[in-house]
Amino acid sequence: MTETSYLHAVRASYDAVAVDYARLVGPGLAGKPLDRAMLAAFAEYVHGGEARGRAVADLGCGPGRLTAHLDGLGVRAFGVDLSPAMVAVARRTYPGLRFEVGSMAALDVADGVLGGVLAWYSTVHTPPSELGSVFAECARVLAPGGYFLIAFEAGDARIRLDHAYGHPVELDVYGTPPDLIAELLAAAGLTEVSRLLREPDTGESFPQGFLLARRG
Repeated sequence: MTETSYLHAVRASYDAVAVDYARLVGPGLAGKPLDRAMLAAFAEYVHGGEARGRAVADLGCGPGRLTAHLDGLGVRAFGVDLSPAMVAVARRTYPGLRFEVGSMAALDVADGVLGGVLAWYSTVHTPPSELGSVFAECARVLAPGGYFLIAFEAGDARIRLDHAYGHPVELDVYGTPPDLIAELLAAAGLTEVSRLLREPDTGESFPQGFLLARRG
């Protein structure tokens, strides 16, 4: 595919911040019981579903903390990230897990082979007009009965970031209404199972949305 300008900006920005991002964010789930509950539910659905036993992709895995969290829940997870620097950090931090450089808009994964796909805030830099094609790609790689979990900024505003984690960046952060996420997932062939909306914690600009869907 021809890479769009937003993907180039996202890759360059996360390459620049990778080491400091991993240091500053850390494990990232402490004090977030609702976030952990959604991940635990996702792991249980994957374990008990029609596609159980298949691998799960953590898309936009960054330094690998969610990939490792899923592994700790007994999920056979691997990570994919657009940023080579993020993948390098993840490989150093979790040498026993698999991490690959790739775009969630064009995955190097065969059709219908995954038991689950996690997109944990990895679509927040994706323009809303591009989300449908990203969700279609996620649906393509899921086996029938596989599950998709997305965490996202629940709103309808855009925030421009020029500086983050001690570095200059060029990033847009998009809020997306939960109903729009559900509609786009349905159009991609993914049926909503559950959703959760929580108010923003300290340092968060939007309410936080979580939506679990299943491929029929």
